Amino acid sequence: MCGIVGLLIKNPALRDSLGALTVPMLIGMAERGPDSAGLAVFTQPIAESDRKYSLYSGTTVVDWGQLVQALHQQLGGTAQIHTQGNHGILTANLSPAVVKPWIQEHYPTVHILSTGRTIDLYKDEGQPAAVAERYGFSHLKGTHVVAHTRMATESAVTPAHAHPFTAGEDFCLVHNGSLSNPHSIRRMLEPRGIHFDTDNDTEAACRYLEWRMQEGDDLKSALQKGFEELDGFFTFLMGTQDTLALVRDAFACKPAIVAETDDYVAIASEFRSLAHLPDIDHATLYEPAPEEMYVWTVS
Repeated sequence: MCGIVGLLIKNPALRDSLGALTVPMLIGMAERGPDSAGLAVFTQPIAESDRKYSLYSGTTVVDWGQLVQALHQQLGGTAQIHTQGNHGILTANLSPAVVKPWIQEHYPTVHILSTGRTIDLYKDEGQPAAVAERYGFSHLKGTHVVAHTRMATESAVTPAHAHPFTAGEDFCLVHNGSLSNPHSIRRMLEPRGIHFDTDNDTEAACRYLEWRMQEGDDLKSALQKGFEELDGFFTFLMGTQDTLALVRDAFACKPAIVAETDDYVAIASEFRSLAHLPDIDHATLYEPAPEEMYVWTVS
């Protein structure tokens, strides 16, 4: 049992309050996921030549300023970093094909959580309220957010196993449920060059969708093929640069509820995570249907 949370702000005037609105939603899912929590926030795109890298150092103390200086000296370009404890958001006008191998070689204890022009990602072990406080979630600004609270059932409790999972650029996925065929999905994908970081079943779904989109599918087409290939019970919530997407399996036994107003679209596993939202009394509330794709776009 886990908790999923999503919020897309339609009204630009509310986007500075994205984090403040999201934190009570996340804490509301604490009983569904006390082991770890994570959040991906999507901001306005940075320059086309630049990329943001969400970095996590765990218990290793990293001199983030030295990392930026060394990267500049060895690779050139410009770079800056915004740090929050053992997380850092590195922005550089260098290709991921250059930056990622460099970090892996020179800072092997630093994990790259996400890459893109809009996504910043934080995740860690602990109660959702503690994780939110640790990384200042209430101060986050942006257009939309995908968040998760995890109760581990099929793999270890580590930051790497926490959600969201990412693949490619500006894409993330969170999951409530359990897949029955993650190992067969992995055996299918690894010979095609898809790399896995954990044994988590959610990562198998994320990597499958990554592969389908590399093959030319858009997200909707990839999800349609996912209905055929991914076996088990699931509610998936995904974020891209400008969308939120939600799907449930054919049995729809993992709960989800959506609230829509003129100002926002909010998604959670249970209504209690939506109850505090502004104008919730006048929101359109509904339970997503099984094997239907729901996609909302930032305007």
